[in-house]
Amino acid sequence: MEKVFERLMYASRWIMAPIYLGLSLILLALGIKFFQEIFHLLPNIFSIAEVDLVLITLSLIDITLVGGLLIMVMFSGYENFVSQLDVGENSEKLNWLGKMDAGSLKNKVAASIVAISSIHLLKVFMNAENIANDKIMWYLLIHITFVLSAFAMGYLDKITRK
Repeated sequence: MEKVFERLMYASRWIMAPIYLGLSLILLALGIKFFQEIFHLLPNIFSIAEVDLVLITLSLIDITLVGGLLIMVMFSGYENFVSQLDVGENSEKLNWLGKMDAGSLKNKVAASIVAISSIHLLKVFMNAENIANDKIMWYLLIHITFVLSAFAMGYLDKITRK
């Protein structure tokens, strides 16, 4: 009975596989949104204000960072919790595949969240005249919380590895 239970429990990790695949649909949605923004921008490129162009650029960078975060979570999560990816010898293999454990993934996700938050905060600062000061304060406090959390997780990971 114990062996059957353990095998069943071990096999249940495959429940995560469709979830990781589902993240690729989010990646597709981000790609569609990215190019939608570009197609809206191009006809207005000569009439758009420089500040607005920078804000749109920051939004596109934000989408790109979230996409990269999704790729990291999809591939590393799958490799760490479901099964090793077999991409073949002739295929291009990402050099970090198989090298990122759950702790490293957690730190990379935290760093990505800080980067995404930084870009969002920069967009807020560039549009500060249209945003109430108390809202800016909350954005800043949330960003500082992300930074401190990422630092604490990295520090805890460092001291627990020693």
